[in-house]
Amino acid sequence: MTVNFEFFLFIVSILLFFSIIAGKAGYRFGIPVLLLFLMVGIVAGSDGLGIEFSSARQAQYIGIIALNIILFSGGMDTRFSEIKPVLKPGIAISIGSTILTAFITGFFIYWFTNYIFDSVRFNLVEALLLASIMASTDSASVFSILRSKGLTITQNLRPLLELESGSNDPIAYMLVIICIELLKNSSIHFGQIMLLFVQQIVVGVLVGLIFAKLVVHIINHIHLDYEGLYSVLLLAVVFFLFSFSTILGGNGYLAVYLGGLLIGNHSFVHKRSTLKFFDGLTWLFQIIMFLTLGLLVNPHELLPIAILGIIIGMFMIIVSRPLSVFAILTPFKKITFKGRVFVSWVGLRGAVPIIFATYPLIHGIEQAQTMFNIVFFITILSLVLQGSSVPMVARWLGLTAQTTKKTKPQLYEFDMEFPDDIKSAISEMTITEQMLKHGRRLMDIRLPDKILVVMIKRNDKYFIPRGNTHLEPGDVALLIADNEEVLKETYRHLGVPY
Repeated sequence: MTVNFEFFLFIVSILLFFSIIAGKAGYRFGIPVLLLFLMVGIVAGSDGLGIEFSSARQAQYIGIIALNIILFSGGMDTRFSEIKPVLKPGIAISIGSTILTAFITGFFIYWFTNYIFDSVRFNLVEALLLASIMASTDSASVFSILRSKGLTITQNLRPLLELESGSNDPIAYMLVIICIELLKNSSIHFGQIMLLFVQQIVVGVLVGLIFAKLVVHIINHIHLDYEGLYSVLLLAVVFFLFSFSTILGGNGYLAVYLGGLLIGNHSFVHKRSTLKFFDGLTWLFQIIMFLTLGLLVNPHELLPIAILGIIIGMFMIIVSRPLSVFAILTPFKKITFKGRVFVSWVGLRGAVPIIFATYPLIHGIEQAQTMFNIVFFITILSLVLQGSSVPMVARWLGLTAQTTKKTKPQLYEFDMEFPDDIKSAISEMTITEQMLKHGRRLMDIRLPDKILVVMIKRNDKYFIPRGNTHLEPGDVALLIADNEEVLKETYRHLGVPY
């Protein structure tokens, strides 16, 4: 049946809408939102509502675009000050744990499918390819759950896991490509493999670092006429970093992540609006990516590999991930035994393994469809088992500190925000009758010296106040203070909860 473009847009809009609603419900009840996006795609697919989608190549293209945006946005949102204390263990676990997890899991898959499980059989390189596809981690849904529960993880484990999940995808990608090359060309030598590995890292790092600095200079000096074009320019940079690095034989994902990390930690014009643009774009492509991957799978094909998927998935969760994490983090004494257990548990599989699972399909690797189904099943298992239990495990290990401070008041009437390099604090406050008990002029409200009332909103009108400005209950005042502590003291002084 031929579907016209209008009907296609109608279906897409409905799927996006239900994904967002499902994500909101999942955020409230502690269910990983990415799992719900995936479920919407599965329900809408060929075994559900009947939407046919079977192109692994198109799914891969969508996944590559989405992963570039997600990695770049994640890099821009990462502060050097946060990852600096965990930089060494973060890089070590990003590289070392990914490689160890792939090798330990790969040898287990080879042994199990050749000597225990008769239905499916993988040779050693195929087993290593399957393990490499699943070697990288995803923490986006984990941290959304932690924030929804108001938990703070001790020992700097959150930035450690963010750094690992943001930087280990390129390592897993290189392992996948190497295994595919070995399956297609069995005569490839160890020296060629190491050369390819080093080339991928070196070129990816150089492209990311060099062009990131160049881009910051260009953005600050190009003087575009329209503010929105700066976000479009940066989006073009994302795809340039990936494609140019790949053309030169480097790792495009590594170049994109490093580029985002460097650009995000520099000041550039319209930075706030650009960050908001990429935040929204990231959510959009996360939804599109999971919907697409959900549509691509046929649930009835998962049943024959369910037992194998459960065994491999549980082996990764209970054995290979903990072994690799403990082996890598043992020299770093600041991370305790319980901290390592928690890091081991947060070896969450997400969209990236499913995207990587399309590479064997595209290259015509034997048993590629079986690999894809196993990876998809293990991803669901990981999201359900690990993703939904992270807060509970953190509490059980005694690694949580319930935040005593409340979330600072949000700006609803005044759409403004300071850049990160400005340390002043900003807030809005609704004037009450209690505040006006000493007089209705602004000067009658006893405010600390280091705070200013810079604007008042009354009904639908905005104006700049003076000392003798007459205030009314219901007025909304925009406050700017030297720092957060002055702002808190002002709220306490006026008897307003912060």
